[in-house]
Amino acid sequence: MQVLEAQNLRKSYREKGKEITAVRDVSLRLDGGEVLAFLGPNGAGKTTTIKMIAGLILPDKGHVTIAGRNPHRDNRALRGLGAVLEGNRNLYWRLTAAENLEYFGVLRGLSRRVAQQRGMQLLERFGLMEKRKTVVQALSRGMQQKLAIAVSLIHDPQLLLLDEPTLGLDVEATQHVKSLVREIAAEGRAILLTTHQLDIAEELSDRVAIIQRGEIIAEEPTSELIRQFAGTAYRIELDAEIDEQRQSKLDALGIVVSDRTVIVRDSSLLYSVMAILNPLPLVSVEKDQATLTDVFLKLVQR
Repeated sequence: MQVLEAQNLRKSYREKGKEITAVRDVSLRLDGGEVLAFLGPNGAGKTTTIKMIAGLILPDKGHVTIAGRNPHRDNRALRGLGAVLEGNRNLYWRLTAAENLEYFGVLRGLSRRVAQQRGMQLLERFGLMEKRKTVVQALSRGMQQKLAIAVSLIHDPQLLLLDEPTLGLDVEATQHVKSLVREIAAEGRAILLTTHQLDIAEELSDRVAIIQRGEIIAEEPTSELIRQFAGTAYRIELDAEIDEQRQSKLDALGIVVSDRTVIVRDSSLLYSVMAILNPLPLVSVEKDQATLTDVFLKLVQR
């Protein structure tokens, strides 16, 4: 089921008498159960796009629908939207964990009784029941982030906006939050993830959309996008020194050798190189693999 459709969004501003186009013809779609990593350098147009999706600013052109409703014309569309903002800005730090859930549940249209019931269920699910009477500012950074996600789910939204969900967390808390994101997507919710931690985006996302200067410059399934940028070189690590005879044969093929490492840039030469090295003991043979960070940098620096 398609949860989010943003079609041909455009937004311009006037600055010092000049028109600045922040977003030009951006289109995004997101199905239930899917995680889309929306990436771009600072000033690329991510925030403006997200604000249009969330109904906070009106696009000059284009339209947005969340579960079939336009957030700029129908307030019911916003009931299908939850958000976790970087720095836990969707929490009141002087309220307790339980009070935050109740407050935001009522704010989202729930009765006080239903908000309390759902709040207790979420506290139990996220392992925060023992901290339900603790004010937010006294919670650890990891607990604050889990509570922020719980608050975003209190009204059972279909679309979740996640902004830097693991920023500043230790390793254990990061693992917990990543597990929660996977669980939430598995429930059928659509997740729009924005982060500068590209290893997190690579691990959690099904698809990636990269924005640069207000335009989408790439949108692909994450694994496919990375595959397109994967190299063809092989790295061979040896557990012995290469003798002069083998070195001479490798030089004749144009193979790069550094200490006990052999780099084969032309994959068609791999078996010839292996035959030359045989029977020297091998530590590893690895193909050059791209990461989402590699892909992102190559695309935005073009």
